[in-house]
Amino acid sequence: MKIGIIIVLALIASGLAAHFLLADPGYVAINFRGYLIEMSVPVLVFLTAALFLAIWFVRKILLAPRRIGEAAGRFRSARSGQKMTRGLIEMAEGNFARGERMLARSASTSDSPLFNYLQAARAAHLQGKIERRDEWLRLAYQDIPEAANAVLLTQAEFQLDQGQHEQALATLRRLDDNSKDHGQALALMGRLYYRLADWTALRELLPRIKKHSHMKAETLAQWEVRVHREQIDAAQDDVALAAAWKAVPRAHNKDLSLLDAYYRALMRTDQHAKAEKELVAALKSDWRGPLVRLFGIVEGVDASKQLKRAEVWLGSHSEDPDLLLTAARLCLRNELWGKARSYLETVISLRPTPEVYRDYGALLNQLGETDAAADAFRDGLGMVAGNNLPAITHVPTEIEDA
Repeated sequence: MKIGIIIVLALIASGLAAHFLLADPGYVAINFRGYLIEMSVPVLVFLTAALFLAIWFVRKILLAPRRIGEAAGRFRSARSGQKMTRGLIEMAEGNFARGERMLARSASTSDSPLFNYLQAARAAHLQGKIERRDEWLRLAYQDIPEAANAVLLTQAEFQLDQGQHEQALATLRRLDDNSKDHGQALALMGRLYYRLADWTALRELLPRIKKHSHMKAETLAQWEVRVHREQIDAAQDDVALAAAWKAVPRAHNKDLSLLDAYYRALMRTDQHAKAEKELVAALKSDWRGPLVRLFGIVEGVDASKQLKRAEVWLGSHSEDPDLLLTAARLCLRNELWGKARSYLETVISLRPTPEVYRDYGALLNQLGETDAAADAFRDGLGMVAGNNLPAITHVPTEIEDA
């Protein structure tokens, strides 16, 4: 449509020009430094048009190589993009070897060769071809040096997935040296330390992870709790334990796993009186089963007074299995065998556990009821094993045979 309009306008202009020029062709004289050039107006118009046409033609010839190169580049880029897309499709369908070949072939002509190299490395990794994987990463690092961080991160992820912990740690430390406080690198390093149970290194790294990474708050809280629990477990005396507990942030000082570790550490460092006192205060403000059970194993100054406190609690928590188990254990410490048996049998009727059967079997064995004790131990073991175990056959002794 546009070309048709231009042709029509050109014809109209040509017709008008021909009409006037035929009526009077005109005369043009050009005097330049003693030279006189004479011609008619149509000749001047023709020469001017020819000059512009020659300039246009020469310009096209000069620009042709560049435009041919650009067209060839666009063609290669389009072909490369098609190969890359096909390679990704092959990978998504599980054809990793074919996907790797197609991605590798299109890398040299791709607009984003880094993507090709990294995906080819991933395809090799999924095939278990470690040497080839590392070669693609080396080429990516060599050809696109400004993408060093991306290459190192990818390499660390592959090494972690392969269980190459030492190599992954070396890669992440190198990345940390290149780019201090890189959030993703710190997150991967934290996961590695957690996997290696290197709690000291994780504790030192946590402040940087919290400041610079974008990890989930739940994961960070889990790591922080575990680090502090390990510190508490490692405390060998009251001074070290007090320091470890003081280091616990307020946000976590009600965490049950930390409280369990803390109270057990108090008992381990012979601070039973302190453990009893703090447990009573904790249960007064927040009644929780694990803490109730701990009250049954702490060796207070007065075992009788400790039992009386537990029985007072039974007035308002009469069917609490944790409290009944605690009362039974305190009865055992006070050598009240009958009462302890009654409490243990009540716990078994409410919530039997291997732990309860173990205590019940030990009590029955002490009372001389060996067959009943064997049955209790068998029931407890059956719960651990996930099925009922056969009864233990009674083997007569030599005295009984005589």
